[in-house]
Amino acid sequence: MGWESYVVVHNIAKRHNVGTLARSATAFGVSELILVGRRDFNCFGSHGSSSHLRFRHFHSLHDARDFLKDKDCDICGVEITNDALPVNHHPFKKSTAFLLGNEGQGLSPKEIQICDFFVYIPQYGAGTASLNVTVAASIVLHHFAVWAGFEERSRDGSKFVVGERPVKQGRRNYCTEAKDSIIEERKARRESAANGFFDEAESSNSSANLLDTLFVDG
Repeated sequence: MGWESYVVVHNIAKRHNVGTLARSATAFGVSELILVGRRDFNCFGSHGSSSHLRFRHFHSLHDARDFLKDKDCDICGVEITNDALPVNHHPFKKSTAFLLGNEGQGLSPKEIQICDFFVYIPQYGAGTASLNVTVAASIVLHHFAVWAGFEERSRDGSKFVVGERPVKQGRRNYCTEAKDSIIEERKARRESAANGFFDEAESSNSSANLLDTLFVDG
């Protein structure tokens, strides 16, 4: 059976890390990178790979979880918890979405709540307490690709063959969707704001409020 992997980005403090995550995601066969909360991201570090990866956006972790569960997908938190399993033991059962913690504090209680299980990356040297989030993602995604039996990409000399770049859709550094989706999102934001349901507090000057510039009427 063809398993799939996903990466969920919710509370990454350094937005330029998303570009590097996109590069690792394309290298290891990730189906989609899911942005939760803020829609904008920085392509720096992706080396063009972000144009080969599908992006999807949700305003809340709850909505992202519902989407993944509709796909019969496990949600795996990458965090050292009491019940976390070593990733090199490949404790996967089916398609899996990987949720990585913030660079400083790790996974938040909200993020932990939506996870089905947890993995950690064993370390063998004494020089650091944790890994950079993009390095951790690369290791975990590689292990999943091995377990899932993804087909290795062909090589040309000392490099892997890069596919033709898909037609660019939307603006760079934004996760864009169909116009109907944007309209529904605006409605959801108004309803959520009225009830205080936002996952992230955002000021009126936040780049997330550039949503209205994604589509121009006329």
